[in-house]
Amino acid sequence: MILQLKRSPGIYLVGFMGSGKSTVGELLAEEIGWRFVDLDERIVSEQGLSIASIFEQKGEEVFRGIESRALDALVREVHRGKATVASLGGGAFPWPGNREKLEDSGVTVWLDVPLARIEARIARQMHRPLARDPQKFQALFHARREAYAKADYTIAIDTDDAGEVVRKILALGLFD
Repeated sequence: MILQLKRSPGIYLVGFMGSGKSTVGELLAEEIGWRFVDLDERIVSEQGLSIASIFEQKGEEVFRGIESRALDALVREVHRGKATVASLGGGAFPWPGNREKLEDSGVTVWLDVPLARIEARIARQMHRPLARDPQKFQALFHARREAYAKADYTIAIDTDDAGEVVRKILALGLFD
């Protein structure tokens, strides 16, 4: 296992909405025997509202504050030794200050999925508030790529086989 994971056992999956972070994260956690945390699911549980409802009722700025506080709590858990694979919402990593929180808390892995594949995956999913306008969705995809590229590792994905993606993450040698 690489030294960073020995000090702080956290693997944070980042990437655009629909990139498979939750599906891959669950499989990866099962494979390596760590717990899995979906940050969006944690927020929904704590707030008693869906992500879409938080966006609609309180706005994106308020949601991002809630998300940043949830990320703070998760990072504290990882620093206390709770080995965790976590999937972060698509906007969590690019949001100011969040990437820096993760720098000493394990490793970040960008699941880099082509726009066309993401569009096919999320077609007709109206629970994603930032995906409702196709032009804004595409602009957001391109705008966030620069931030995602700052992740510790990048996995280029052009498949819907989550098991294959897990194998690519394991091939990074994080656990050798």
